[in-house]
Amino acid sequence: MIVNNSLDEVKKRDNALSIIRNAVENEGRSSLFDLTGLSGGFIANHSELSLLETYVGPAIFEENLQEVGINHMGGDKVIPLNRTSSGILATILALVNEGSNVVHYLAELPAHPSIPRSCELVGANYYETDKFEDFSIPPNTSLVVVTGSTMDHKVIDESEFKKVIEMAHEKDIPVMVDDASGARLRTVIFNQAKACDLGADIAITSTDKLMPGPRGGLMAGREDLIDKIKVKVNQFGLEAQPPAVLAMLNGIKNFSKDDLIRGFERKEELFDLLNKNFDNFEKTPTGVMISPKGLSQEINVKHNLSDNDLAFVFSFILLRDYGIITIPPVSMPGASTTIRFDLSTQDAFKLNLNDLNKKIESSFKKLQDVVSNEDECREIVFSF
Repeated sequence: MIVNNSLDEVKKRDNALSIIRNAVENEGRSSLFDLTGLSGGFIANHSELSLLETYVGPAIFEENLQEVGINHMGGDKVIPLNRTSSGILATILALVNEGSNVVHYLAELPAHPSIPRSCELVGANYYETDKFEDFSIPPNTSLVVVTGSTMDHKVIDESEFKKVIEMAHEKDIPVMVDDASGARLRTVIFNQAKACDLGADIAITSTDKLMPGPRGGLMAGREDLIDKIKVKVNQFGLEAQPPAVLAMLNGIKNFSKDDLIRGFERKEELFDLLNKNFDNFEKTPTGVMISPKGLSQEINVKHNLSDNDLAFVFSFILLRDYGIITIPPVSMPGASTTIRFDLSTQDAFKLNLNDLNKKIESSFKKLQDVVSNEDECREIVFSF
């Protein structure tokens, strides 16, 4: 194997960022095409930037974020955080007791690793399932978790969503919703209600996913729980800093439902193009993707790489040779290695889909050429 552990994942990310940096320095930002759906952004004017002081910034922008954030997420109150994972950790620190149970329902396994890792930190027992008939809430459960949209954009059925919330509330157990991309994907593309409007006690979204905001998290929910969680947020330095809060505020203000809808409409064209030469691409709500297993099934050359390694090598070729940024090269440890081409991003709108199809085909041919040489594959991923 090439990528064996979390340290390897950090090293491959460092290499990916180095490739991106060199591309910008030598060819300019226009040479890159961020198709992750996580491109984010930082929207601010000069007068706003002048207020980014340690205490002035929060006083101004956190208050303004309350109205905008509640409108976007629902709930009584919001907290800006430095990561979605930070909000998940703070919630589990605040609401979950050692030795108690946390149960999680999602449309497709696995859950984001921050959830089981946070449970492990507090000594809680963690269970997850993607089969509704297997979902149950045992005695001594402190928290029920629901994922609105998985890392690979599989969206929960709204009727099951409601039933899980009802089951939890019948036992007076709070519900946290990991709605990282779902806060927009579910509501815009699938016409579902906001998590808090469905009865969730806490919901959190990533402010760079499918919207022009910074890498950060925004949590909304019941005021009493938000206040309790905010104590942990401040105790452990998990709060978003003033620049991120400002960028969240303006990111939400500038969020365009039309961009998601355009991506939804263009995916059919790209899927049809790819289907002429590939058998394992799948549609996502706003683009196409290929799983590590699907990529492996496309390979007709003998090799010793794992499915995940294939995904890393393929995605690095896309980045190195064509400036196409997908999630595997730049992701944090434990993230999905599925390669998604999200068509709702501004960079995607600049790409002709025939050209994108040719770049994907060419990258795959290059993968076929190197896949039997593990040392060469390792050099592609780690640049050594």
